[in-house]
Amino acid sequence: MADNPFSGGARDDRIRLRTLINLRWLAVLGQTVTLVIASFFLTLRVELGLCFLAVGSSVIANLLAMTVFPVNQRLNDRDAMLTLLFDVAQLTFLLFLTGGLNNPFALLFIAPVTISATALSLRSTVFLGCITFVLISALGIFHVPLRTQEGFILEMPEIYLWGFWVAIIVGALFLSAYAQRVTQERNAMSDALFATQMALTREQSLTDLGGVIAAAAHELGTPLATIKLVSSELVEELQDDQVLREDAELIREQANRCRDILRSMGRAGKDDLHIRSVPISGLVKEAAEPHSDRGIELLYTFTPLIGGDEKQPNLQRKPELLHGLRNMVQNAVDFAHSRVWIDAHWNQNMVQIRVIDDGAGYPPELIRRIGDPFLRRRKPAREVSQRKGYEGMGLGLFIAKTLLERTGAKVAFANGTDPFLTNEERGDRSGAIVDVTWPREAVVMEATDVMGPLGENQLIDR
Repeated sequence: MADNPFSGGARDDRIRLRTLINLRWLAVLGQTVTLVIASFFLTLRVELGLCFLAVGSSVIANLLAMTVFPVNQRLNDRDAMLTLLFDVAQLTFLLFLTGGLNNPFALLFIAPVTISATALSLRSTVFLGCITFVLISALGIFHVPLRTQEGFILEMPEIYLWGFWVAIIVGALFLSAYAQRVTQERNAMSDALFATQMALTREQSLTDLGGVIAAAAHELGTPLATIKLVSSELVEELQDDQVLREDAELIREQANRCRDILRSMGRAGKDDLHIRSVPISGLVKEAAEPHSDRGIELLYTFTPLIGGDEKQPNLQRKPELLHGLRNMVQNAVDFAHSRVWIDAHWNQNMVQIRVIDDGAGYPPELIRRIGDPFLRRRKPAREVSQRKGYEGMGLGLFIAKTLLERTGAKVAFANGTDPFLTNEERGDRSGAIVDVTWPREAVVMEATDVMGPLGENQLIDR
């Protein structure tokens, strides 16, 4: 499986031994029933002794595995591959005794290869596939003929035999490639969702921490003000006592220092009870603030659409919304030349926030895939030289898109102009565009909700 920084926390790639044991028990049952039917009901001449020896080897292997290893044992890549290789060898010996590729159950060779493609590395899958290819080819030439009681040999015409061989090979290749592709996409999505959850948890923790700080500043404001007032009065009254006056001045200075510390810490977040919603301009600027001093000019526009009220709507201050917008602004600042425009519009039905930069825009070949996790492309030498050390996987945009969609938004990506135009032919807003649109009821807190009583501060239960 692809190595990435999130796989360790999001899932365990190793396959359970119990899974392979259960699949092998199913194969043993099917093989036993098939042999009994072929020998006693279809009256075929089958070497039952050797066939049941092959089936018994699978039974013994299962019993040994259940005895030696714990129930929840997980196999590493090599051990799982060897286990599947044993199953391929056992199936080969059984088919060798029962007609080789003339036996329609030769199709079962596809199963171990598909399992390997789903759960094991590409190297192990290729190795197992090559061994399977060799064994299937050998069975087409070397096998014990399948005979009826009258002595007639049951075999397909040569052209059908080799057609069946091709069908098994092609089927194994197609199914294994398909299974590995689906598994990779599933794992990539799992990793990306895990990273999204981590980002959301971090944003929620920062919001909660900001609430604690704001509550502390609010609760400590009055006693600090009292200490400052009393210490100032003592300084005036103790003009004749140098020692006590210096102590009073020290108390006043420390009170001022506590006030400044609480004020600076309070900028990290807001108390959700006091600011459960903010005007759209405040929310947008709060999301963009961490990127305001990176040498790129941020230009804001806040205007209503046709039919919209001049008064700005108050948006719910959700961690998902803040983190999603912040990632969008970060991406725009990363690739802008000098400016980023952040436009917010609203009316009675919807709220729209658009982020535009004056950079080169999204690569045309990837624009339809933007928002997929772990998106990579081969960068041209000129782009690498301009942005040394920058290696994007598309994960940031995926996280932002996922978080914003959780708030009810629709997110669209586009370019402001043709990326193949020269700099002289391009306009100002010519780079990448991110358009985020919500139904108004999804994010707006109306006046009746905003102006209602807040109640007492609540404890943050972690």
